[in-house]
Amino acid sequence: MRRSPGGALVAALAVAATAVVVISQPMSATAAGTDPYSWKNVRIDGGGFVPGIVFNPGEQNLIYARTDIGGAYRWNQTSQSWTPLLDWVGQDDWGHNGVLSIAPDPVDTTRVYAAVGMYTNSWDPNNGAILRSTDKGNTWSQTNLPFKLGGNMPGRGMGERLAVDPANNKNVYFAAEGGNGLWRSTDYGATWAKVGNFPNVGNYVQDPTDTNNYLNQNQGLSWVTFGSAGKIFVGVADKENPVYMSSDSGSTWTRIAGQPTGYLAHKGAVQGDYLYITTSDTGGPYDGAAGEVWKYQISTGTWTNISPTAVADRYYGYSGLTVDAKKPGTLMVATQISWWPDAIFFRSTDYGATWTRIWDWNGYPSRTKRYTMDISANPWLDFNNNPQPPEETPKLGWMNESLAIDPFDSNRLLYGTGATVYGTTQLTNWDANTTFTIKPMAKGLEETAVLDLASPSTGAPLVSALGDIGGFYHADLDAVPVNFHDTPSLGSNTSLDFAELSPAFFVRVGNADAAPHIGVSNDGGKNWYQGQEPSGVTGGGTVAVGADANYVVWSPAGAGVHYSTTRGSSWTAATGLPAGAIVESDRVNPKTFYAYAAGKFYTSTDGGATFTAQSVALPTTGRLHLKAVPGVAGEVWVAGATGLLRSIDSGKTFATVSSKITEGINVAFGKAAPGASHPAVFLVGTVDGVDGVYRSDDTGANWLRINDDKHQYGNMGDALAGDPRIWGRVYLGTNGRGILYADRTGPVPSTSASASASVSPSASVSPSTSISPSTSPSTGTGCTAAYKITGSWTGGFQGEVTVTNNGATATTGWTVKWTYTAGQTVTQSWGGTATQSGTAVTVTNASYNGALASGASTTFGFLGSTTGTTNPVPSPVSCSRVP
Repeated sequence: MRRSPGGALVAALAVAATAVVVISQPMSATAAGTDPYSWKNVRIDGGGFVPGIVFNPGEQNLIYARTDIGGAYRWNQTSQSWTPLLDWVGQDDWGHNGVLSIAPDPVDTTRVYAAVGMYTNSWDPNNGAILRSTDKGNTWSQTNLPFKLGGNMPGRGMGERLAVDPANNKNVYFAAEGGNGLWRSTDYGATWAKVGNFPNVGNYVQDPTDTNNYLNQNQGLSWVTFGSAGKIFVGVADKENPVYMSSDSGSTWTRIAGQPTGYLAHKGAVQGDYLYITTSDTGGPYDGAAGEVWKYQISTGTWTNISPTAVADRYYGYSGLTVDAKKPGTLMVATQISWWPDAIFFRSTDYGATWTRIWDWNGYPSRTKRYTMDISANPWLDFNNNPQPPEETPKLGWMNESLAIDPFDSNRLLYGTGATVYGTTQLTNWDANTTFTIKPMAKGLEETAVLDLASPSTGAPLVSALGDIGGFYHADLDAVPVNFHDTPSLGSNTSLDFAELSPAFFVRVGNADAAPHIGVSNDGGKNWYQGQEPSGVTGGGTVAVGADANYVVWSPAGAGVHYSTTRGSSWTAATGLPAGAIVESDRVNPKTFYAYAAGKFYTSTDGGATFTAQSVALPTTGRLHLKAVPGVAGEVWVAGATGLLRSIDSGKTFATVSSKITEGINVAFGKAAPGASHPAVFLVGTVDGVDGVYRSDDTGANWLRINDDKHQYGNMGDALAGDPRIWGRVYLGTNGRGILYADRTGPVPSTSASASASVSPSASVSPSTSISPSTSPSTGTGCTAAYKITGSWTGGFQGEVTVTNNGATATTGWTVKWTYTAGQTVTQSWGGTATQSGTAVTVTNASYNGALASGASTTFGFLGSTTGTTNPVPSPVSCSRVP
């Protein structure tokens, strides 16, 4: 039977951590109303670094993955997908989406632990925490630590730092970075104390001179693993003292005699009588030029160098390490960084005496391979690349810190890269000298950092700008795109925009190391060509496109604000606006642009040539976003640290939207609610003291929370877009959990309030809150069309037509016609294709809404211009159906 720890061990524990229990999914508490929503990821699959994959050796198919900024996941064998476990993490503790280590309990397999915290410097304001779950990560409790953790710091691929003692699963160990030593819990992770007699806190620092306090941290302890008979092994980031051992269940600790020196021990794994370690000259995960692989025979105390190749013959260290629990003597290691021509995996079936490689040279530049790559599930993993041999695409990977053979199935291997999770279920083909197939296994694991989103009224419902992998044209939200933005490739894309009245025209900008930093599209963001750029540009900054595509304003890094009247082929410096300003375009007036810099709001009415500072005082700190309203000239909203502001006079005056909003992070606009005259408003911010995502259908007078405490997504909201075609749909960008889209799940109300929040009077623009009669007479057989004006302003208006199939059978298409009598012109349409000849307008269905069941309805919308003072509703409005 298990024995409780003795007095010597208890005496060695000191400096208890504060125990704070927090259930991860409490009841939502908000004075604002709520609206039920379904939240789903826009599928990309992967997109970021996966430093840890851990199989629970006590239960088949129970697998966990950790990411550096995107939380933790559990594998679902039935759906062959990953389930996110930390979506409940909110704005206040966003750093908990950085997972430094994860540890399943091999005895009570319902238990799992995670060490969370993103940065050990000032970037993360909070200390780290140990999370514990008794239901495989569905819910969590939390114990705060008295120091920070670095799930996205150097050395994060070493580990696992967190481990459960299989001989007494009440005992959980944590090997901390930052010189904080070894910690232990003896009560299933509820309370923690430092192991006071552990002799070494580590000393490896990547760059002691780093002024950003990112590379100058002591990387501390690196891993914990267990042998039999009370033996515990701990890795230390100390090149002269990399491995320590306890032979008495943690009562005493010693440096193992005869151990290798000169490198850091990245990983440690025990198989029977042997401890295996992989070492490198750096902590990684981006670098590492030399290293070795060693085994330690526990019973004899003998160390043996079993490196697959000699140090002088390679240019990489070793990181990934795994042993086959079912086949003694079988192990695999991965190169820490072998950028060229590819990663290398080595496999031994005789305890490291001999090795084979996953690929070999066959007369340079040819290679022979034991594997084939099948990326059909995630085709963008070829990175739009066509390299010269010996390089290939897709690559096996890079940053291969995580490498894991299934303890129940010798044929299954999973490993992480800087972009995805790969795996095979044919691993033992390697030993039979037959080819095995490697495929991405990242469905459900979304780890992109989202920097901007756009949802135009036509074309793809969403176009994204992402860190690292650029962004995508999302024609189908539930399918993985074929490739990411390319030709040009801009590195991390920082901003994108489209012409509201000509939405096929897009511009995007990014942080490539060298030019180009700008791409232009004429087909809604699907295909791109390289734009020109002003001299001195070093990064993307922000970009804004005028409503009719004839003006573009760009505020890049490294150069001042510039404007273009040639769709990005030439640029002229703007005046009146400081470098680094955030820029935005009016969504109706082609020459009106807005900007923010250092607490001031700026307006341009000449296409971005000159900007004028307005009198409003805006926050100078915190996150701030400004957005103009589609279909309403001169209306712009600002979300910032002090709340939410609205102007209807192009920024001359602003009014506070609601005193209930104490902080705004971002604001966006989508299709108006049924019966409403103003686009729906989406807010990421704090309403009635509760952080969340909100929607208002009455111009900010009332707000509904549309997320809940299970769906908070950490540091979310720097990218936000409403859908102009589907009422209630919103697209939410996160910093590490990819793109979410959310739809209402409740019934559609018959009407929606259209009361407008009070705003300062406008000198020149007066958006109408009155609505013309919503229904005009319609004619036709089998279908009807109801025309209404949903918004109007000087010189323009927005309309919507509801098409209803009154026939007994389904339609395959429909056509709506009317004639204007007051000089109106349709300038843009969505949900249908509009053409106008003289005063006659014809609209045919879009590809997705022509098929209507009997009694079903759909809508299409449009923008129009007026030449006079009246805008009468046309009559009749005819509808004809196909067939």
